[in-house]
Amino acid sequence: MTGEDLRQRVAELEAYLDLGAKLGLRQGLPYTRHWSAGADFLALLVEHVLVTRPGHIVECGSGLSTVMLAGCCALKGVGRVLSLEHLPEHADACRAELARYDLEGHATVLDAPLRPYTLGAETHAWYDLTGLPETMIDLLVIDGPPGRLAPLARYPAMPLLFARLGPAGTVFLDDAARPDEQAILRRWRREFPDLVVTEMDTGRGCAMLQRQPQPSGEAL
Repeated sequence: MTGEDLRQRVAELEAYLDLGAKLGLRQGLPYTRHWSAGADFLALLVEHVLVTRPGHIVECGSGLSTVMLAGCCALKGVGRVLSLEHLPEHADACRAELARYDLEGHATVLDAPLRPYTLGAETHAWYDLTGLPETMIDLLVIDGPPGRLAPLARYPAMPLLFARLGPAGTVFLDDAARPDEQAILRRWRREFPDLVVTEMDTGRGCAMLQRQPQPSGEAL
């Protein structure tokens, strides 16, 4: 590891700790480089949740983000997180962290093994939605499935969940700088023209998608 790599690692760890302190999470964050979203992406999520106070949050892929989203809900006294996780060991680890922070009342990790979905002429493996309640989604966080599992692994999120996205619903896509995620965004732009896409400069890339405001008097 070079000196510059070490400085970047230390700066990122300090950013995680600052976020934890902001949310009152002082027991030591469950950070690993393979389990955790980037600190800059998490900072965007935390700021959005603290400002907009979404009631129903759905997350694709559990981890440190689940703990921080639940911490935001606890801090503001509103909202609940439902996290879809396809790996039982990751689901159990996340549940243990939520229990350690006494946040089980603000987040639930759903066992959601990957299953095939036919979308148009294609078949994609994505989370089983059987356990996800039929509620409107105020915030959708897409940080899974892992891109290494299949081409366009995160593409099904919009075809399968767009109908549940609330009128002011917001979507955050992590790892948006990767070629696959860029291809996914191009498809989503074509298929869901009501969504406005804003790409943000984070270490791994982030895209925020929001419904366009409807003209006054026009029904959604």
